[in-house]
Parts: sequence; C-alpha cells; structure tokens
Amino acid sequence: MKENKISRRSFLKFGAAASAAGMMAAAPVAASAAQPDAAAAEDEENGLLDLFKKPKYIFLFIGDGMGTAQIQSARFYKGTVDNNGAVTEADLSFTGFPTVGSVTTYDSTSFCPDSASTATSIATGHKTESGVINMCPWTRDVPYETIAEKLHAQKGYKVGVISSVNIDHATPAAFYAHQKTRKNYYQIGVELANSGFEYFAGGEFQKVNGDGTGPNNHEVAAQAGYNVVTTQAGAAALTAGAGKTLIIAENLADGKAMNYAMDAAAGEWQLTDYVKKGIELLDNPKGFFLMTESGKIDWACHANDAAASIHDVLEMSNAVQAAVEFQNKHPNETLIIVTADHETGGMAIGYKTTNYDTFLTNLAHQKMSYAKFDSTYVQNYIANKTPFEAAMQDVKANFGLTLPTDPDAANAGKLLLTDYEVQNLRTAYERTLKVGSASQKDMSQQDYELYGTYIPFSMAICHTINHKSGMDHTTYAHTGAMVNVYANGVGAEKFGGVFDNTEIFHKLADLTKVK
Repeated sequence: MKENKISRRSFLKFGAAASAAGMMAAAPVAASAAQPDAAAAEDEENGLLDLFKKPKYIFLFIGDGMGTAQIQSARFYKGTVDNNGAVTEADLSFTGFPTVGSVTTYDSTSFCPDSASTATSIATGHKTESGVINMCPWTRDVPYETIAEKLHAQKGYKVGVISSVNIDHATPAAFYAHQKTRKNYYQIGVELANSGFEYFAGGEFQKVNGDGTGPNNHEVAAQAGYNVVTTQAGAAALTAGAGKTLIIAENLADGKAMNYAMDAAAGEWQLTDYVKKGIELLDNPKGFFLMTESGKIDWACHANDAAASIHDVLEMSNAVQAAVEFQNKHPNETLIIVTADHETGGMAIGYKTTNYDTFLTNLAHQKMSYAKFDSTYVQNYIANKTPFEAAMQDVKANFGLTLPTDPDAANAGKLLLTDYEVQNLRTAYERTLKVGSASQKDMSQQDYELYGTYIPFSMAICHTINHKSGMDHTTYAHTGAMVNVYANGVGAEKFGGVFDNTEIFHKLADLTKVK
C-alpha cells in the first residue's frame, strides 16, 4: 500500500489555514460571550482578515554580490564619514525592516554559485547548474516558469525588471528567459520582447545585433509593441499609460552597463530614478511585481573595488527608499523584499596591517571606480608609456595615495605610501605597460593572485587603498557565504529565519496564491 506523504511546506500551510479557520469559527461565540463594543469587534475582524491578505504590490530588490560585509561596509562608511571619523553605524533604508532572514545560495554544481543559477532559484524555486537560466540541470530540456511569469499570467499583475548592468544579464534574465546558457544573449533579448512584461530598464543588450542576419534586439522589442527609449529625456517624458516600455540608459560605461554610482554625473539617472519611473508606469488596480537588480555591486567586488561597491550599496538603499515611500501610501497592500543572489569577492572588514582598526574615511579620497580610472587614465599611460611618477600624480588626485617623495608627503596622513607599497605599485605599473590585463591561463599563479584578470595597476591601487582603510578580499569570484534577506509589509513575517534561496519563490507563491 502506497504511503501518503505531505511535505513540510504543505503541512505548515495546512496547519495555518486550519488554525485560522478555527479562530474564525470561534470568533462569533467569543464575541457573544464577551459582548465587545463595535470598535473592538471591527478590530478583531480586521485582524483575522489580515491572515489572508496577499500583497498587491511586490518589490524584489537583489543586490548582486551583496553579502553582509558589503552591507556593513556601506553602513560603517556612511556612519563614519557623516560623523567626522567617529565609530558610528549608519542605517540603510532596508536594514531597519522588521523581518530579517539568512539564505543559502549553493546551486546544483557548486557551493560558490553564479548569478544565473542563484537567480533561477529565487525566481522559480528550483536549483540548476551554474550558467543555466531557468532550465532543469544536466539535461537542460525542461524550462521553469518564474514568479514574474506566474503573477503576470495568472493574476494580471504588471511586471517590471530593472538592472544597473545589461538588461540581458543573468539576474534580470532569470525573471523572463529560459536558456541552456546565460551566454545566449541575443536569444535572451528575444525572450524579453516576447515576455509581454510592461517595463524594462537598464544597460544595453550584450549582443544587440545577434549574428547580424536578423533584426537587432531593439527592433525585436519594437516589433513586439515596446516603446524603445534610449535617452534620459525620453525616459523622463514617459507617463502612466505609456504602454509596454524598454528603457536603455543613455549614459553607458564599462560593459555597456550603467555607470557606477560614484562615477555618475550630476543629474544622471541612477537606479532610484528607474525605480520611480517603474512605479509610475506600472501602478494599476490589479497590482504589480517589480524586480530591481543592483548589478554593479557584484562587478565592483569582482574587481575588489571596495569604494565602488559601497557607493552602489548606498544607491541601492536610495532605490529601496523609493519603494518604502510608495509603501507608505499603500501600507496594507505592499511587500518589499531585499536580498542578494550570492556574495562576491569574499569581502572582509579588517586587514592584517590595521590590526583591530579600520580607517574607512580613507575611502572618501577615492573619486572614481577602477573602471573609470582605466578608461580615463590607464589607456593613455599604455599608449604614451607615461613614467610611473607622472601616473602617480593622477593616483594622488583620484585616490589620495601619495609617494614619500611628493612635496605634500607630510600632509598625506594614513595615505602616505610605504616603500613596500610603492614597490608593489611600480611592479604592477610596469606589468600594465608591458602586458596589460590577461586571462588567467596566460599568467602565473602569483600574477593572478595579485591582479586577477584586471589591469594590474588599477588592481594594485584598489588593494592598496582598501588595505590602508582596513578592507580586503579573498577572491575575484563568488563565494559560498550566506546572504541576508530583509522584508517589510504584507507577508514579511514569512521571510525570517534561516532557509534556502529557493524558498523565496515558494514564500511568494504561497502569499500570492499562484499555481
């Protein structure tokens, strides 16, 4: 005889429903016995109805690569900079949310997963291989339906997807695409157009022209009925009722993604602006689901650029605040979730030579990301064979790091370079002029550990200012560290405790009653 089994999730769900039903059945008897006044009876009824509420407006924020150290470094940095160097922790918009949980991030192939598999877990409740988007592992022949697709098809929610990196990058793609490999960029762009989702915004498609034999991704989207907007003025002019919209950021940087927050020009739209525009375009009586990825936290941490990571976490906090302000207008209908797909870089707060101290105000001297330094300065050094001492004047101006022979050395404070640090920077500079960046297979183990696959000089600069600030990284890749989840609003209590990232999907599905 076949044994009937019930899953833990189903058991808990059944138990909660039975308990609530019992409470409702008993409520009239209790009310009759106690004869409460009308106001108390109304409060009781409203309290019971809260048990069955589902969120009408759902915001899911994913800080790509945003582990606890990334969050804490941003809090510590902002607190100490805003308070003249005092050891003070600042609040971010989401760190005060009433529910906090921790989630595991491993996938079918690794404890150190990639964004494709982890975003698949969040979006569909299924684990898969690294590099795979919403397809079953190993055979890769069964697609998984995402929470965004379910809400769109079954509940009539409007759906938006935002990313500060390419709009066809792994994390945003995991909410609308289904591919055997995340590298099928053109096909992912076609799936974007076919999704029918109402709002997309972010960086440029990675293979916008495909193989050149068909329409480009912009044309495919336009043919599917999307307004394709590529200027900030055009994006600002959009108003409610504009119809399906795809916004490609006008100001693109490394990898055709949006600028790092610390590199953005005055008035240049950042993540917060695209969230506000998304709210404006998506708001409707049936509700909406808006996934927003801060993807350049991950890119900064791959490059061990602590300052760039911190500023993008702070910008993500601003974007979450825009959702909080919307929630304040719809307090009984809104759910906000903030989490990460995985941790990147193995970031640590504390370094060997600073012992039990940090000097995070040093990072305030960094004026641009490693990527902007590469494009603005390093390419010219390579072309012109600029002398090391001349290049170090730019380093002083943009990072504060000062040579002992500099006329201002006496005023450099903790950013005065030691002889050991100068030699490390000089060695990296010489390799930059001779070799530039290289793939891992083309360099020695020592060189890879020192520079990764990035420009050696830029990496040496980032490592030096990080170390002087009391920061460090263990890898140029992802780690297996758990990440936090923060929740506020309708159903937020479901997201507390320790659980696997696949449960984020299941908790959202339970709350919204999708099948």
